[in-house]
Amino acid sequence: TERAQSLQQEVFVQALNEFVSLWYTFGGGTKLSVGRVAPPTLTVLPPSGVEVQQGKVTLVCLANKGFPSDWTLSWKVDGSSWSSEVSQSPGLLQKDDSLYSWSSTLTLQEDQWLKNTVTCEATKESQPTVSTTLRRGQCTEHCTQISESQSGSSTAEGGF
Repeated sequence: TERAQSLQQEVFVQALNEFVSLWYTFGGGTKLSVGRVAPPTLTVLPPSGVEVQQGKVTLVCLANKGFPSDWTLSWKVDGSSWSSEVSQSPGLLQKDDSLYSWSSTLTLQEDQWLKNTVTCEATKESQPTVSTTLRRGQCTEHCTQISESQSGSSTAEGGF
């Protein structure tokens, strides 16, 4: 078609001038990510004791050192997917290592928080799911967080 020929001609002319626009090459709606896929490291921050006493709690899932930026964070409460009162920040590129960090918040009523576990999962198409689980029953003095791979095997444990 005439438009396709003019588009090819623009790319060819720009290439002769030692300038290639990725927009002309790939189109306006296509994203190109160059680099290796790196699953993020997840950390779930528990609510404060003051929040729990007020009847509503906010948990934060921090995802660090992931690539590219299109990993999606989601939540499970006691093993069931949870999407109400959830928000996710856009990925923030770290200058030092060119990896991304982002976060998701989950707000729960106290009775929902009293369930056994809260899990944050990071997913990306064609990649294994990364997850970490916060066990509510151990949050009176401290919380234990278990990092898991898609197979569900425990890979790390740490208290905070």
